Order: sequence, then C-alpha cells, then structure tokens
Amino acid sequence: MTEATTFDLTGRRAVITGGGGCIGAAIAERMAALGAVVEVWDLKAPDEWATRSRIVDVTDAEAVHRAMDAAAAKLGGLDVLVCAAGITGPTRPASTYSAAEWRRVLDINLDGTFYCVNAALRHMEPDRRGDIVCLASIAGKDGNPGMAAYSAAKAGVIAMVKSIGRELALTQIRTHAIAPALIETGLLEQMDAATVAANLAKIPMSRAGTPGEVAELAAWLMSSGCSFTTGAVHDLSGGRATY
Repeated sequence: MTEATTFDLTGRRAVITGGGGCIGAAIAERMAALGAVVEVWDLKAPDEWATRSRIVDVTDAEAVHRAMDAAAAKLGGLDVLVCAAGITGPTRPASTYSAAEWRRVLDINLDGTFYCVNAALRHMEPDRRGDIVCLASIAGKDGNPGMAAYSAAKAGVIAMVKSIGRELALTQIRTHAIAPALIETGLLEQMDAATVAANLAKIPMSRAGTPGEVAELAAWLMSSGCSFTTGAVHDLSGGRATY
C-alpha cells in the first residue's frame, strides 16, 4: 500500500457520526492528524475522544438538531460533516424480514443520515461553504443478496448525496458519498460467514479494504484539492464497482 498523501485540514471544524466505530474512528484520527478540530458522535462516547465526543442517537431528529447546534457553538462553526453511523441489519432472504427489522436499518442508515445532513446544512448554508461526506456502500449500487434493507438504505444515501450536491452546486458546499465494498470492521461480524465469503469473492483484489483506506479517501474529498467534485459516488471496492 502506498504512503498516505498529506492534505491540510488545519482549522476545519468537523462532526463525525459513528465515531466509535472502526471507520468513523479512523476518519476522526486522520482528520485530527491533518489539523482538523473534531467532535465525534456515537451512542457511547469513545474513551479516546472523551473530551471531544457527544452521545447522540441519529434516529432522533430533534436530538440531532440540538446536538448539531451545540457542536457548532462549541467548535465556533461547522465546516465538515461525516456520516459514518450505520448497521448492516439481517443477512437473510427478504421474505423473512420483519417490519421492525426493515425499519431499524432504514432509521439508522438512511433517515439518521438525512437528519444529520439536514441539521448540518443549516449551519453551512449561511457561509455557503462546507463538506458533507456520507458512507454509502457498493451494496447501494449493486444490491447485495440477503441484505435488502441495507442495500435499499445505502441506495437512498447515494441518491440523497447526488440530489443535494446538485441543489447546492452554485455554493461551495460539496456533498460526497463513499461506496466501499467489504471493509475490515466489526460490521463484518453482523454478517454470516457465507455472505462475507460471497462478497469477498466479488472483489478482484481478493481482499477487504481497511478503515485507513476509507479515511484517506475521506480526507481527500474534504480537502481543497477536491474542489471540482460534488454530488458524486466514490468507489472503494478493490475493483468490484460496475458503474
């Protein structure tokens, strides 16, 4: 793997949801190393971010707005939002899903992402600048068998990012979606072994990605070197992506 490229994020004020998870934590650490001022959100405050974390349930729209207002006040504004909170949900035939299981996956992965973006935009729009990076998935493009709810939710995230990116294209607020294939995180433990093996077999590089590789792409997307990109989906799939 090549050495990390240096991007200057000095002074960028950021909120990262799902900051207690592998990907969210990796992005938070990379941004902080590049000079950003970071606040991480999760349902449990990560120990390493004890003084820079907030317990937030992203499925509660009112709580999200209160937390975003508080974060922006604490940070002195808001330049970056990274939405990394998510779950895979059941990995089994759609006919066996319960309504509650379907709803929970969409509540966290799609509705929760929208609530955070909606709240962040209210702080970014007055200055007409900012970056929003949403973790989607290759499943949102291809549709993973046995993962109907997850695939649907991530497809919704992709469409939302595209829509808002075009809506705000004449500002300096940019929206980005990252669509990883398998990444070495705890989410893999939510999938059965057969599902993991089937998805790994689709990757031409024959390996899962790493949280660090996701973080590196995220850092580039929010850097000044990525100024002509918005409303786009960026694949991180080891060659699996088909469009």
